[in-house]
Amino acid sequence: MTPAPAPIAEWRDLDAARFHAEIVPRYEPAVLRGVADAWPAVRAGRESARVACAYLAGFDRGAEVEAFIGPPEIGGRFFYSPDMKGFNFQRRKGRLGDVLRYVERLPEQDNPPAVYVGAAAVPDCLPGFAAQNPFPLLDGRNAVPRIWLGNESVVSTHFDQSDNIAVVAAGRRRVTLFPPDQLPNLYVGPLDHTMAGQPASMVDLRNPDIERYPRFREALAAARTVELEPGDGLYIPALWWHNIEALSPFNMLVNFWWDDAPPGAAAPFEAMVHALLALGDLPPERRAAWRTMFAHYGFREHGDPAAHLVPEHRGILGAPTPQLRDRIRQFLLRGLGRR
Repeated sequence: MTPAPAPIAEWRDLDAARFHAEIVPRYEPAVLRGVADAWPAVRAGRESARVACAYLAGFDRGAEVEAFIGPPEIGGRFFYSPDMKGFNFQRRKGRLGDVLRYVERLPEQDNPPAVYVGAAAVPDCLPGFAAQNPFPLLDGRNAVPRIWLGNESVVSTHFDQSDNIAVVAAGRRRVTLFPPDQLPNLYVGPLDHTMAGQPASMVDLRNPDIERYPRFREALAAARTVELEPGDGLYIPALWWHNIEALSPFNMLVNFWWDDAPPGAAAPFEAMVHALLALGDLPPERRAAWRTMFAHYGFREHGDPAAHLVPEHRGILGAPTPQLRDRIRQFLLRGLGRR
């Protein structure tokens, strides 16, 4: 019998200091109950789809957004087409006001299409919304609020490279999370052909094919799950895999991504893809030797790899500065140019 996913620790009445001192260092997901109860958007969302869309329309200045639209047959699961060459939905762009009028009528239909507007930047499409619906937990962080709208949907298990807080403003959401070490058990699809930018698990969480994906049992044993109501938030640490189900005929969510990496830091995902090119086809014993190199220099499993060198002799192993990062980039470009 498949074990039920474990619950997630819950918090209430947080301020920014406690959030960053007590929650972020744990590197664990955290439910933030009632974190946005005072938002006017949440009050509107609790009333009805029509009231919520009317509230959003008050900020609309004609900006365009992109919507995913899939036929009723996909059951709200935005995914690949059967041949994996395309997807089971279409991307359409339109003015936000038109999209709101379309989405607010979906609950009235017997068999509506699946509609999903994702990651629309609030300052661009809803100027003034953030001022009325502030989020002080992230004051001082460059966390642009983004809005997600639609009806019942499933966003397949994926990860984000940045820390994330997702706040439900209307409807209900069920989120299932997997720790980063479950990657081998999630059967992830292509890295460079994705629904929305991030690679996703091929397993349908609602109906997992354990015969085809047997290690997914281990992932389920390590999973955490939570259901969120309007006003609730969820902190999702970077690289935690998460599957998000919008459960209501109308759903609205606002999320905040932020990254505490130093300004100018390189992108780890691209570094990993470069490692595929450089290491993927080497003999096993050579890959093992390079694993030691990565552990020592990249992951610093034995401390500072240049601690035995005086600062002026550390070269690209020196203390991180904007100048050093530029030097490393030039070093890499010279190396790539010789290939």
